[in-house]
Amino acid sequence: MKLIVKTTVSLGVLCLTAGAAFADCGISAGSVRILSNDFDVLKVVADGAKECASGTVTVTSNLTTEHKNLQVPALTISPAEYTVAVVANGSIAPLLSADLIRPLDDLVAQYGQDLLPSQLIKLDGKTVAVAFSGNSQHLFYRKDILEQAGIAPPTSYEDVLAAAKTIRDKGILQYPLAAADKPGWDLGAEFVNMYLGTGAEFFEPGSAKLAINSEAGLKTLEMMKALTAYMPPDYMTYDADEMKAAFLSGTVAMMDGWGSYSNSVIGADVADQTVATNTVLAAAPTFNGGTIPAAALWWDGFAIAKNISDEDAAASFQAMAHAIRPEVATANPDVAPWLLKGYQPGPSAAGVIATATAGARPYPMLPYMGLLHTALSDEIGDYLQGSKSEQQTLDDVTAAYNASAQQGGFVTQ
Repeated sequence: MKLIVKTTVSLGVLCLTAGAAFADCGISAGSVRILSNDFDVLKVVADGAKECASGTVTVTSNLTTEHKNLQVPALTISPAEYTVAVVANGSIAPLLSADLIRPLDDLVAQYGQDLLPSQLIKLDGKTVAVAFSGNSQHLFYRKDILEQAGIAPPTSYEDVLAAAKTIRDKGILQYPLAAADKPGWDLGAEFVNMYLGTGAEFFEPGSAKLAINSEAGLKTLEMMKALTAYMPPDYMTYDADEMKAAFLSGTVAMMDGWGSYSNSVIGADVADQTVATNTVLAAAPTFNGGTIPAAALWWDGFAIAKNISDEDAAASFQAMAHAIRPEVATANPDVAPWLLKGYQPGPSAAGVIATATAGARPYPMLPYMGLLHTALSDEIGDYLQGSKSEQQTLDDVTAAYNASAQQGGFVTQ
């Protein structure tokens, strides 16, 4: 299947105002059955959809961390067990591959008046999901340390390297940088983020054939290695949480951290308010002279099952549109960086918003992207530790990916 995502997720809108237990959602009849992951923003959305329940409309939800294991079998039966699948970049791919969700353009035209074009997740020109919240990794920096060093806020990774050198040379911090370079998913994500900043594609157009064994791939590895010169010697033990802990300890001046935990770095309840009040959340840096933030943009959204009646599909879309109307973001501004119309982001969303509006590219929603991510996770560590060259690393990643992709039937020998 040719999977082409044309999504510029610019954070902008979410609102779900608290109101009566039942709202007039304009739904005459139908059954709405929601399957989703289980975290705060999804609870807000599910509760909003339930406001549309009435004597002729039923709305139920199953919020579970096992949703990815349930969604394909649950939507394969006819009628599908659930009418709505709450999805993200990574979890929508199996549903697309199995042809289990329906195009939404007709429902968007009828009931999507409050949706922004940037919320519409498209595959080959057809809307397959509607995004309502976003996340990304982005730059966290200590303005007090940069001011002490006489450094302007960095906007590129080349700036980050120069800033780190100045901070070290002036004796302010020996190891001013941190990254989530622990082998596993985090390390793979570091490559994906940096590579996205080159503007290059991961795969050849319309194909599962890998395209990272290139100048863009080499430049990505070189920058990842260059940054480690300003990290603690045990930098390869840092996952995203360890990186955040180092930043909160005051020993790190700059990191590329997750927007989803930004409030735990800058919030009023942070133990060290010197760190909290001096931390600035900015767009992810650019890379190699480009203008695209070197970060993957993630979204959460909803898709409508294919194996259900048109009545249930319409009811489900209307209920979900009600659940993500602009008022919801106004009532819940700190739950997530909403992607909805009129959303006014709070301080904790600033970095994700800046990264998205600067044109960050979404994490590819391709069925074979996970195979590449695993290969990156397994093969890059040796390079960072100095036992392999850039070219050998890319060759090894390619070989590992090709073996998995052949086994999965995505490429042939």
